[in-house]
Amino acid sequence: MASVVLITGLSGAGRSGAAAVFEDLGWYVVDNLPTSLVPTIVELASKPGGGIEKLALVSGRQHADVLPHVGAMRAAGHDVTVLFLGASTPVLVKRYDATRRKHPLADEAAGLLESIELERERLSGLRDAADLVIDTSDLNVHQLKEKLLASFETSGSSQLQVAVESFGFKHGLPLDADIVMDVRFLPNPHWEEDLRPLTGHDPAVRDYVLETSVAASFIDHLDALLSDVLPAYQAEGRSYLTVAIGCTGGRHRSVAVAEEMARRFRERGVAVRTSHRDVSAGG
Repeated sequence: MASVVLITGLSGAGRSGAAAVFEDLGWYVVDNLPTSLVPTIVELASKPGGGIEKLALVSGRQHADVLPHVGAMRAAGHDVTVLFLGASTPVLVKRYDATRRKHPLADEAAGLLESIELERERLSGLRDAADLVIDTSDLNVHQLKEKLLASFETSGSSQLQVAVESFGFKHGLPLDADIVMDVRFLPNPHWEEDLRPLTGHDPAVRDYVLETSVAASFIDHLDALLSDVLPAYQAEGRSYLTVAIGCTGGRHRSVAVAEEMARRFRERGVAVRTSHRDVSAGG
């Protein structure tokens, strides 16, 4: 049986860049594949002597119709991961303006904005069913590669992989989060002149945020909650889970709490990675 990653998502969100990463990882990549051919390609790849154990398929224009094929492939015993790449509408508009390419749904909509929103609506069910959602709005090609490497270099393991990321609410919610926690109620180092230029990685900020009774109680309760729900997510067949911790600017409180949660996960043997979207954004 084959290990299959189906690369889907919004046009302009980075599917081609993701395909290149999988090639670097040694996967056999088929780009712009018509949905109707997905089962055929997987069947051919999984035949004895085919020599293809890891297959990455970049869905084509009709990728909204691929979900029934995913269920059938899993029923046949294949290890299938659905990767969905998304991005905010303003970012997608900028990318299309830069490349001057035509949107795949341009003939069905009045302008680029309407094309993007039409595709977002059509793919909403696929996004909800995806095993891993990555928001590429603030990622360059190197950062996208890092995220994919962190998720798929250890592919083949049945262990749930957890991503803990920090962010600032003033910069918008992360689109790829499964669970979002708001820590703006914790003491804010921004108002301490000597702590303001630092970040949640610095011990002084970490101690300021975490060494309070309210922070200790919150983190203990969050730890207990996640410890209870992680096995349930895994039992539902999820391979990846993203927990987003947010404060106002994404530099101090959210970073400190995210790192503490990741530390606790690692102590229990959970596969976890951290990222801090807005730690260098300023403000």
